[in-house]
Amino acid sequence: MLLRHRTSLCSLFVSNAPYPTMGSKYFLHFKPTPSSFNYPNHKPNKLTSSGFPSNSAPKLVPLSLKPSNLSFSSHASIPRPVSEVYLEKTEEETIETHTPQLKALKVKLEEIGIVCGSFGTGQKNGLTCPMCKGGESGEKKLSLFISEDGNGAVWTCFRAKCGWKGSTRAFADVKSSYNRMKTLPKVKKIKEITEHELNLEPLCRDLLDYFSERMISEETLRRNHVMQRRYEKQVVIAFTYRRKGELVSCKYRDFTKKFWQESDTEKILYGLDDIEGSSDVIIVEGEMDKLAMEEAGFRNCVSVPDGAPPKASSKDVPSQEQDIKYQYLWNCKEYLDKASRIILATDGDQPGQALAEELARRLGRERCWRVTWPSKNEKEQFKDANEVLMFMGPSVLREVIESAELYPIKGLFNFRDYFSEIDAYYHQTLGNELGVSTGWKALDDLYNVVPGELTVVTGVPNSGKSEWIDALLCNLNKNAGWKFALCSMENKVREHARKLLEKHLKKPFFNVRYGKSIERMSVKDLENGKAWLSDTFHLIRCENDCLPSTEWVLRLAKAAVLRHGVNGLVIDPYNELDHQRPPNQTETEYVSQMLTSIKRFAQHHSCHVWFVAHPRQLQQWNGKPPNLYDISGSAHFINKCDTGIVIHRNRDPEAGPMDRVQICVRKVRNKVSGTIGDAYLKYDRVTGEYLDIKEPRDTK
Repeated sequence: MLLRHRTSLCSLFVSNAPYPTMGSKYFLHFKPTPSSFNYPNHKPNKLTSSGFPSNSAPKLVPLSLKPSNLSFSSHASIPRPVSEVYLEKTEEETIETHTPQLKALKVKLEEIGIVCGSFGTGQKNGLTCPMCKGGESGEKKLSLFISEDGNGAVWTCFRAKCGWKGSTRAFADVKSSYNRMKTLPKVKKIKEITEHELNLEPLCRDLLDYFSERMISEETLRRNHVMQRRYEKQVVIAFTYRRKGELVSCKYRDFTKKFWQESDTEKILYGLDDIEGSSDVIIVEGEMDKLAMEEAGFRNCVSVPDGAPPKASSKDVPSQEQDIKYQYLWNCKEYLDKASRIILATDGDQPGQALAEELARRLGRERCWRVTWPSKNEKEQFKDANEVLMFMGPSVLREVIESAELYPIKGLFNFRDYFSEIDAYYHQTLGNELGVSTGWKALDDLYNVVPGELTVVTGVPNSGKSEWIDALLCNLNKNAGWKFALCSMENKVREHARKLLEKHLKKPFFNVRYGKSIERMSVKDLENGKAWLSDTFHLIRCENDCLPSTEWVLRLAKAAVLRHGVNGLVIDPYNELDHQRPPNQTETEYVSQMLTSIKRFAQHHSCHVWFVAHPRQLQQWNGKPPNLYDISGSAHFINKCDTGIVIHRNRDPEAGPMDRVQICVRKVRNKVSGTIGDAYLKYDRVTGEYLDIKEPRDTK
C-alpha cells in the first residue's frame, strides 16, 4: 500500500490496460532526493498458485492491486524521437533546401494530407498520420522520408492498426533518387552507450509498485536490469537491451504507453543473454511479456524490440541487407540457430499473429510452435502473457506455454486435424459414406456411387455406354435427389433431352417406329418433363466449332457446383476434348496429368465424375467385353480411376437375348463402395430404361 505522507515521490507510471483499476493516471511532480532512487531493502513479492481460484471460471480481477490516494498533475513534454524506428539527425542534416521540386513536392504531399512544414531533405521526419490520426493518443507514427534532391518522398505509418504507406514525386521528368527510397536508410555507424551517459537510475518505489500491480516482482526487475530515466519533471521506464551483460540499446516507455529507443544503436532481442545455448526459446511481443514469462518460471524468453506489423507480407523473405524491420533476428542469429524449438507467444490480435507469421518465415516453420491464449469470456481472449499472469496467475500462464502447438505448415497435417471428419465418417452423419445405390439390385454389391470419386466407363461402339449413364443419372435423381452437369459432345441437345425424358417418364417421345407399341408422352408430360430437365441438369457445351479443353470443362463444372449444387459431372467422351499438349510431353504423361486434375476436382468439390473413354481399334475382336487396358490413350485410365466399368451388349442371338446388357465392374479402389464382378440388366428399347432381371443367362 502506498504511504500517504511520502516526502519524495517519483512519477507513477500508468497502464493503458482496459481495466480502470490498473495503475495511476498521471505522473507526479517531484523533487528527487538521493534515497529516491535506491532499491528498497525488503523481500520481493512471492507469487504462488495457491492464491488463485481453482475448479471455477477465472474472474477478470487482478490478483494484486494497490489503490492510491495521490493527487495528480499534468505531465511535462518529453523531448524524444517520435518512433522507435526513427533515427536522430544533426542540425546540419535538417537544413531545408528551397528548391522548386521540393516546393512542388510539399504541395503534392499536402494534397493527400501530409503537411511537412519546414522538413528538410535527405532525412526521416515524424508526424501524425492523416489516415489514422495517430489513434486516440495522437501518436506521431508516420515516418516521412524526402530524397536529397527534393523530388521524391516515401512514407510509412508504423501504428500496428494502420500501416499506411506510399510514395510520390514532384516532377516525373526529373532524375530523382526515388528508386533508392524503397527502404529506409540503414544506420551507418553503431553508437555505443552506457548507463552513466543515459542517466539511468534504479527504479523508484512508485514504479516498483506499478510493476507489482502487473505481478512483476522486484527480483525479476533487478535481474533484467529494468531502470528509469528522468525527463524534466517526468520519470519513464528504461528497458535495457544487453548482450553478454554489456548495454547495447535502451527502450523507453512513458505513462501514455508510448515507446521510443536510443537511435543509431544495434537492434537485438530483449533478454538475449537468457537464451544463450538454449534449445527451447520463447519469443514474445513486448518487454512486459518477457518479464511475465519469468514470473511463470520461463527465463529462456526474449522480446522483439520493434512491435508487430499490421499484416504479414505476401512477398518472399528479403535478404539480410534489405530485411530492415527484422534486422534484430539477423543480429541474434547465432543465438537462435542453436534452438531446436521456438515458441511464438506473440499477442493474440491480428498484428500479433502477423508477427508470428513473419518470425516463423525467417526462423523456419518446422521448428516453431505457437501459443493460443485462453478465453476471457464467450467473445474475447486474453491478449498476451502479462494479461494472463495478472488475471489467471503464473500457474495458468505456465500451462498455456506448455500446451503450445506445432506451428502450421502449409500442406503438412496431422490426423488429429481430421478427427471430426473421421468421427462423422464412422457415425455416417455426413451421408453417402457407403455410396449411393445405382437403383439396380444386380449392381448393389458391385458398384455404389461415392461423392468425390472418378468412374471411367468404356465399351465398344454402340454398346450403350451413354445410355446406361443417362439411366444411372435418372435413378440417382429419383432416389437421392442428385443434380448433374453434362458435358456430352456426341449428343445433340434435343436428342439428349429425348433420351432423358423417355427414361424419366417411361414413355416414348414419338409414336413412330420404336414407339408404336406404347402410348406416346402427352403435352402435359412433356411440360412436366421439361421442368424436371431444367431442375436436374446443367449443360456444358462449346457454342463455336472449337473443342473444349479439360481445364475449360472443369472450370464450368466448378461454377455449376457452387451455383447450382450439382453432385455429379459427366464427360462424354474423352476423344471429343481438345488434347493439345506440349511437344516434349508424351500422351501417357498428358493423360496422367489430365486425370489427376479431374480427380482433384472431384475430391475438392465432393462431386462424382463419370468419364467415358472409347477403346482403341480392336483387331480381330471376338465379340467379348474389352478390357480397361484397351482404352485408347494410356493405361493411366485404369491406374488413376476409382472405379472402372465396361458396358457390353450382347450381339449374338445364339448367346442369349439381344436386350441383355452386361455391366462389368473391373476395378474398385474403395472396397466400401463395391467389388469386382459382373451384373446383367435388361434394356428396354422403347423407353431407354435399364431393368433388373431375375437371373443372368449362361454366356457359354
